[in-house]
Amino acid sequence: MTDSRARGNGKIWPSKGELPMYSKKAYLQQIEDVIARGPYRDNWDSLSQHRTPKWFRDAKFGIFIHWGVYSVPAFGNEWYSRNMYIQGSPEFRHHQQVYGSQKDFGYKDFIPMFKAENFDASAWTDLFRKAGARYVVPVAEHHDGFQMYRSDISHWNAYEMGPKRDVLGELTQEMEKKGLINGASTHRIEHWFFMGHGKDFESDITEAEKEGDFYWPAMPEGDHQDLFSEPVPTKDFLEDWMVRTCELIDRYQIKELYFDWWIQHSSAKPYLQKIAAYYYNRAVEWNEEVLIAYKHDAFMFGTALVDIERGQFANVQPFYWQTDTAIAKNSWCYTENNDFKKAKDIICDLADVVSKNGNLLLNVGPKADGTISAEDTAVLLEIGEWLEANGEAIYGSHVWRTAAEGPTMVEEGQFTDRKDKVFTKEDFRFTVNGSHLYAMCLNYPHDGHISIKSLAEQDASCLPKFHGIIDAVDVLGFEETPVWKRTENGLEIETRNVRTDKPVVFKITMR
Repeated sequence: MTDSRARGNGKIWPSKGELPMYSKKAYLQQIEDVIARGPYRDNWDSLSQHRTPKWFRDAKFGIFIHWGVYSVPAFGNEWYSRNMYIQGSPEFRHHQQVYGSQKDFGYKDFIPMFKAENFDASAWTDLFRKAGARYVVPVAEHHDGFQMYRSDISHWNAYEMGPKRDVLGELTQEMEKKGLINGASTHRIEHWFFMGHGKDFESDITEAEKEGDFYWPAMPEGDHQDLFSEPVPTKDFLEDWMVRTCELIDRYQIKELYFDWWIQHSSAKPYLQKIAAYYYNRAVEWNEEVLIAYKHDAFMFGTALVDIERGQFANVQPFYWQTDTAIAKNSWCYTENNDFKKAKDIICDLADVVSKNGNLLLNVGPKADGTISAEDTAVLLEIGEWLEANGEAIYGSHVWRTAAEGPTMVEEGQFTDRKDKVFTKEDFRFTVNGSHLYAMCLNYPHDGHISIKSLAEQDASCLPKFHGIIDAVDVLGFEETPVWKRTENGLEIETRNVRTDKPVVFKITMR
């Protein structure tokens, strides 16, 4: 791995002379220089030549981390910094009851309380490895504008305030040690309007905010869905956002750059093209494969990776994609009232997503002190135990001619993951890995008898249905040899001792 970074005191930053002392003007010129000398230009035609990395296609399962100042109040969700300034909202009332008026105790006053005294990057990454994750994407900067890494652009970061630690740097070091692929997400662009409601009444957010201040620019919110909504982000703000993103790329050499949703605004388009060209050219310099994940058609299709927030595609896709979801149904960050999903439901989603050419990025929300809740930990360890036994059906796998079989329809679209899916013994998901086909029964019956219709005995007149020869059927994770036969109705499989609430995987050997 090409790595020109200097290390010291548990932090990561560029070697002396690698980057100039920060000035926006100098960094903007550096961006132009990197684009000019690299193979990628800042236009969709050039960026469409980029390909999804092999490491991503093989990894299938990653961990997302929402952890920041919003973890201190641990109320509502990670949008606390916005909602606490919306008069009449639950967060507004909670804040006044617990902390007092927003004039006397604002969001910035949570920063000294964010001590992260029990944060252990090594323990976190050990847990993620045990969960079976292959890549990790911490939130580097959320909508609140507090950077979870060392930055030369803003003093409002975890290295200088709060924990006084380079959180992303420490995690990146541990990922490298333990063979995990490092990524990061930036939600900075939403900061344009995120604190704007604080100007609707007397609070600590004032009209005096200027570039570089924590709450700047705190503009009116407008319509999130309007791609041309007013007020349009200014050149100063968009350049600041672009430079922050490129600093993140340079300092940590991230392999997945994840963008949250508001980058689809029309004003962001030319800056997205520059960021992508800069990032892809940097990756060429590093001799690394990287990707950008985006939502809502913010990028031209084929120039970056499609991401579906808290949702899935109903059918297999001819392109690689990612879903990001969370263990908690109600929040991305830790709150005292989180409603946690069951491990078996997440594993079913993983099987479904992978069978349809996707990856699952699963979010964990640590507590403000740096510990990961017992509920999150238990779910991660259950997933890891299942992947330990069944990972060959997931990692490095490819789509089969049929992705899914069964009566249960998966609802397509974002924000559908809060509804529990009830699968039956007739619901299967398929993958191929090397010389084997894998059939995953999402709800294995107690009587141990299933029938896979997609593998029924067919004659040549039924082409193009499956017409191959099956030599053997094994069940993963259990000390039992299944009894099987092919009929005109399906591949009939019987087991005696397979008992689990999680998907059961059959390894099918073809001649």
